[in-house]
Amino acid sequence: MTNQEKWSAWCGCAAMPEELLQELRAMDAEQLNDSFYRDLAFGTGGLRGVLGAGTNRMNVFTVMKATRGLGRYLLESFDRPSCAISCDSRIHSRDFAELTAATLAAMGIRVWLYPRLQPTPMLSYAVRHLGTSAGVMITASHNPAKFNGYKVYGSDGCQITLEAADRILGFIRQEADLADALPDFDRGLAEGIISYIDEDTIEAYYQDIWKLRVHPCETPLHVVYSPLNGTGNVPVREMMRRMGNIQVDIVPEQELPDGHFPTCPYPNPEIREAMALAIARTLETGADFCFATDPDCDRMGAGVRVGQDVQLISGNDMGILMLDYLCRHMPAQDPALPRVAVKTIVSTEMAAAICAKYGVELRNVLTGFKFIGEQIGKLEAEGHADRFLFGFEESYGYLSGTDVRDKDAVNAALLLCEMAANLKAEGKTLLDRLSELRQEFGFYAQRLLTFQYEGENGAHQMAGIMEALRRPMDRFEEEALRGAARIDYLRDDTGLPRSDVLSFALPNGFRFIVRPSGTEPKLKAYLFAQAASQEAAEKELDGLETLVSSLCRA
Repeated sequence: MTNQEKWSAWCGCAAMPEELLQELRAMDAEQLNDSFYRDLAFGTGGLRGVLGAGTNRMNVFTVMKATRGLGRYLLESFDRPSCAISCDSRIHSRDFAELTAATLAAMGIRVWLYPRLQPTPMLSYAVRHLGTSAGVMITASHNPAKFNGYKVYGSDGCQITLEAADRILGFIRQEADLADALPDFDRGLAEGIISYIDEDTIEAYYQDIWKLRVHPCETPLHVVYSPLNGTGNVPVREMMRRMGNIQVDIVPEQELPDGHFPTCPYPNPEIREAMALAIARTLETGADFCFATDPDCDRMGAGVRVGQDVQLISGNDMGILMLDYLCRHMPAQDPALPRVAVKTIVSTEMAAAICAKYGVELRNVLTGFKFIGEQIGKLEAEGHADRFLFGFEESYGYLSGTDVRDKDAVNAALLLCEMAANLKAEGKTLLDRLSELRQEFGFYAQRLLTFQYEGENGAHQMAGIMEALRRPMDRFEEEALRGAARIDYLRDDTGLPRSDVLSFALPNGFRFIVRPSGTEPKLKAYLFAQAASQEAAEKELDGLETLVSSLCRA
């Protein structure tokens, strides 16, 4: 079927919402092609895309099609299948959550739905707490407002495995793009096949997060917090209230849920623009530091006040601070059964030095927090879940408990504030401790480069670049790559699941990793250097950036 024929079918669908119908009628040729040239990709991260009409967009029909595929997978895999559902503050998130619930209920699948928006980690928690077969979180994480998404979780509370994603995708492909009518949510609720998740589950989550305190400290802290108009406002502030020693100044413009993100076009605490209002309020109030959580509250970023400025802490450095804090305060361990820390292959190698000092086993996994959660599951299967100490990734995701199997910014906020209070009691800041660690272990620098490739042509360009990076090493013209060692995680036997990732180790000891994003139309390149000082490391990264940019631009 051509794009034009798909467009005509969608325009003629009786169940088409007026909002989408108007958009369809206004499409030009380029918009038509981009909206229909493919089906929205489904993988271990579920769906993610721009809101709008078409098979390559997030809308009621793509959500219903994906849900029917998920439902068929659950009916085939479980005797009495069930699913927990949550959503964030994004445009149409609640609509998609109720549609997901109604679609599953119409297939005879038991559904539990949070009555109001809740963070991604609370969805992961609910799957395990309620014992459901799966979970669905409606979110596009930290993407701009025009995006939404659909994350699927397995019965273990982790995002689905590669095998499960492939099976679900097979069912999705058998489903029709359109439907004559949308299922009735209120009917499922009245019949009792859909139930709201009760307050006991929410309180159980709070109590399990509360148990993750390591070394409680009563030293007063003054912090500025921004939920970036997302889901973190209630649970993060509840943890701060229970701690008792935290004075919280909220960023008022970003306090309440708003999927348009009016003050923050890119609601990602990794970037300074998203932190701008929190930084301003920190300087205005004289707070010790500020932090923010992304819209679905699984990522957290922070910055420390230094005079009349705020210095932001990278995801790698925050992971190192938390790992060091947990190692310093962990109880004595059995050398035969050491505690376990887990990080992704694109995260800082400084973690290896810290783990070696404290006798902690460090495991490296592929990019994606699901692989960190998977390691917790393996420890649990061995009867040693208590060996898990900490997991982190450079993209601002952290976890120090086992009840949630995804990154958890509520957990991270509690850990951050407790750690900062202990350091303040010693007359230090987070930055002071980071400086001490660099003096002890050296300066580990890292830089992330992103290369945007939109639409159908962009997808072909990215595939071409990755294929070019797989050419025989002696075919590269770049002198810096002569003698380099390459690991191809798609074709080499690495002991990890196969993934479209390439790692290059240069003769001078520096490294870079390139991979396509699993959720956005871009290539990501991670640059690594180690030196005695920040200046020396940054200089090396500048040269590495020039090399990698030439390789990753079409």
